[in-house]
Amino acid sequence: MSQPIITLLSDLGTSSPSIPVAKAELMGMVTDAVLTDISHNIAVGDLRQASLILQSANRYYPAGAVHIIIVEIMAGYHHRLMLAHKEDQWFLAPDNGILPLAFGGELQTWLCYEFSGPFTFEEWIIQAGHAASAIYTGNPLPYTPGSFMVAPLPTLPAQLPDCMECSILFIDRYDNVVLDITKDHFEKILNGRAFSIKMMRLADITAISHNYNDVPKGEALCRFNAAGYLEIAVNHGSAAGLLGIKTDDAANLGYRTIKIYTGKNAS
Repeated sequence: MSQPIITLLSDLGTSSPSIPVAKAELMGMVTDAVLTDISHNIAVGDLRQASLILQSANRYYPAGAVHIIIVEIMAGYHHRLMLAHKEDQWFLAPDNGILPLAFGGELQTWLCYEFSGPFTFEEWIIQAGHAASAIYTGNPLPYTPGSFMVAPLPTLPAQLPDCMECSILFIDRYDNVVLDITKDHFEKILNGRAFSIKMMRLADITAISHNYNDVPKGEALCRFNAAGYLEIAVNHGSAAGLLGIKTDDAANLGYRTIKIYTGKNAS
């Protein structure tokens, strides 16, 4: 078997002492593993943002990579460590909805461990390390197939007579606004029709761009990001600000919507 690759995705921040603790434990349990960070700058407890980053990143790792998601591991009532498999990639995460949000129902799942009482961060990492080690031994997995207890469905845009009403997934550090509509869904609904996104004080967005520099500085655009979701941006500017969205109100972003006008209503 090729050299094990283990990635970490968390909301702990890059200066957290928990990150070196996690890496030390994992290196001791999977001794020849390559440990790499996807990100530790997920907004605290933001499962939607974490799921989107995971979708964007996992496809670029080689087959057999194990992705450990350390987001909100102690929140909620169901303290279970879950193992999932999809397209030659492995995922270890708490049973808090993050994997269903990222991948829907397209997962093969196992229950790795259920904590019966209070536990520490290190204990959670040790159980994740046991699972990662089991994956790389090449032996049958010692876990029982199981399903998620927390399994929210990914949101879908509402189709109204004159528009698509999309929810905001998250706002990135450049104030780009990511919506809950994928390229496939967008093209299916439009079916070749015109569209427009109204921008305060700027011209409407009426075309899909490939890069931010497809429009002059200060102009608005939309493009599909690495995860395949529609993103509204302003070249060297703030799309969130122009749309009147406060970037420090992450908990309520999912309740904010952006309308994409379609067909004859796009003009």
